[in-house]
Amino acid sequence: MEVQSITKNIRMSAQKMREVVRQIQGLNALEAQAILAVVPRKGARFVAKTLKSAIANAEHNNKAKIETLRIKEAVAQTATTLKRFTPKARGSAGPILKRNCHVKSF
Repeated sequence: MEVQSITKNIRMSAQKMREVVRQIQGLNALEAQAILAVVPRKGARFVAKTLKSAIANAEHNNKAKIETLRIKEAVAQTATTLKRFTPKARGSAGPILKRNCHVKSF
């Protein structure tokens, strides 16, 4: 059985989030929670929240035990980008891209 959890539209680039997600690929769920608790990155909080939700889904919906759960796959995908502009020299405008991402864990 496969249980998943998705957190959408996190205000952080997917590239930064992937650095955190790679650390928990293929680990036991309890080990992954322990690792994410000590990772000093903003993205670790969001990945931990998604993982906690996936564990709760497994316990409630499928009556699974936490000790048997493994992270099959954890993915950070790009979401919509907010496009803004800032004034530049000689009346031109420079783009500002505010990137978002989705985190999915199985």
